[in-house]
Amino acid sequence: MANIRQLRSLISGLSRGAAPVVLALAIGLMLAVVATRAVEAQTLQVIHNFANGSDGRNPFAGLTADGAGNLYGTAVNGGRGCGTVFQLKQKGSGWTLNPLYSFAGSPDGCDPEARVIFGPNGTLFGTTYAAGPAGDGTVFNLRPFPSACKAALCPWMETVLYGFSGAADGGGPGYGDLLFDPAGNIYGTTYMGGLKNSDCDPFQSQTCGVVYKLTPSNGAWTESVLYSFKGGSDGGNPYSGLILDQAGNFYGTTYIGGLSGFGTVFQLTCGSGGCTNNVLHDFTNGGDGGSPIGGLIFQSGNLYGVGSDGGTGGDGTVFELSPSGSGWTFTVIYNFTSPEGAQCGPRAGLSMDAAGNLYGTTYCDGVSGYGNVFELIALKGGGWMYKDLHDFSGGNDGKNPISSVLLHPNGKLYGTTSVGGTEGFGVVWELTP
Repeated sequence: MANIRQLRSLISGLSRGAAPVVLALAIGLMLAVVATRAVEAQTLQVIHNFANGSDGRNPFAGLTADGAGNLYGTAVNGGRGCGTVFQLKQKGSGWTLNPLYSFAGSPDGCDPEARVIFGPNGTLFGTTYAAGPAGDGTVFNLRPFPSACKAALCPWMETVLYGFSGAADGGGPGYGDLLFDPAGNIYGTTYMGGLKNSDCDPFQSQTCGVVYKLTPSNGAWTESVLYSFKGGSDGGNPYSGLILDQAGNFYGTTYIGGLSGFGTVFQLTCGSGGCTNNVLHDFTNGGDGGSPIGGLIFQSGNLYGVGSDGGTGGDGTVFELSPSGSGWTFTVIYNFTSPEGAQCGPRAGLSMDAAGNLYGTTYCDGVSGYGNVFELIALKGGGWMYKDLHDFSGGNDGKNPISSVLLHPNGKLYGTTSVGGTEGFGVVWELTP
């Protein structure tokens, strides 16, 4: 099974290298989970097949909804050659796609891998993995043109807020969402850039990525690096974004590094003297999983996330981290098993509903080996029950989702697949429970 960097090369046509495989001893963890695997028929409908035209192709990220229920997303390729941002608006019983913006590479950026999100001003913010004014990705803003659009399809205008150089400022923002604090500052991570270190991927100029902050001032944005990963015990190459607690601490995951080399869950505490990285868990690629690509979510003080590899089934895990005294207790709540081999597990973070149930996707798990949509039901007496909501067939319904699951106000679930569908370039799907 190809690793995620090889996959990006195959799907996106990019020429960036893959993170190195690091050997470590596997350890076993007791599984505090009801491992019943329930399968229940759900109704999945494809609401858009990407055609590699103005709509783009190969959506990696999940979707965002506005107050009217419209959907917004990104496609890594297509459009003018470097990907698109699109809107899906419901019309009667169907959906109409409006291409909001098409990337050309320079100076606007290329390969938007992460979701777009709404900022405090009601406009869209996102990142591109590559290109831009300095060559190694961007943070951008999209908003409607000032004059009212009377056409059927209305594009938006893009502004690059910051262009990464791949040097100390970071480079290659990955799959992670941007994060706003109450003051309107933006935070995120880059997969590469920062301080050079031989422990990191040599294809990425031996840099391990950064945590950055963008501060607005008089219509411009200033970047500052809060932390530069070294690739050792502190972790390295974060794919995912950050979350923020009420005390102002940041949390995230790294794909490599840690004591065993298979990634970490970290807490970043920042003060007047700078930021300190506190590793909450070191993955071993054993029973605890490894190589986390997706980010974290908070619920009742606990952290929930996924490993793309490892676990007792060898194909990734869902885990929980709970505060315990001065530390954190790590528990695996589900292990994935796939006929396709390693790294078939989840590549995006989880979503949680009001009842505390978790939702996600796997890349090549499921009955057919093309990925699936799953739910982990929180049981009243403790533990979790796994429910397989849909197995992608690799045909018209798509295959190989990297997307998170959007819990829409209409009660349905939405997401994307990176490839497959009637045209082979990926789909947007709707799942009715």
